[in-house]
Amino acid sequence: MRETPEDLKELQGLLDSSLSRSTSHLRSIIGGRTMTAGQLTQVLTGMCTLALSTVTAKGEPRISGVDGHFLHGRWHFGTARSAAKARHLAARPAASVAHMRGEDLGVFTHGTVEILNPPDSEPAADWPDLLTYFKDCYGDEAFDWDNDVVFYRLHPHWMTVYAPDVDKLTAT
Repeated sequence: MRETPEDLKELQGLLDSSLSRSTSHLRSIIGGRTMTAGQLTQVLTGMCTLALSTVTAKGEPRISGVDGHFLHGRWHFGTARSAAKARHLAARPAASVAHMRGEDLGVFTHGTVEILNPPDSEPAADWPDLLTYFKDCYGDEAFDWDNDVVFYRLHPHWMTVYAPDVDKLTAT
């Protein structure tokens, strides 16, 4: 868990407000079957496969898989700079991601991406720390880190969690 108390407070506020703004149908499914921010950050460790949704210039949805990392209460993920999803996100930074583990866990997030390591401008202030984290995960030599890959942080405006058996997910 890399979250600060402020990260957890912000994440909990997002989870609470997102659920309160959801449809009655969704609340009937998730109500009583969710997690706190603290529980969620204990479960979302390491690499988590995400389904990433972007939109083409024609407004057509596209979905693909990415390696997701939940750090400081936000999803972080990367792709090849030449990937279609990278072009979509550069032109239209709105995105949705879903992380599901069978019927045990569903984390659904909508937001806007920030490019962490843009090719022609300054990287995000925390990029050096994130780069160290990613190199620890994938290895120093996995990519040409400056030219081959682009990493994103999804700034969520809506996030909800479905977890019918929290104890199953948080048991040590």
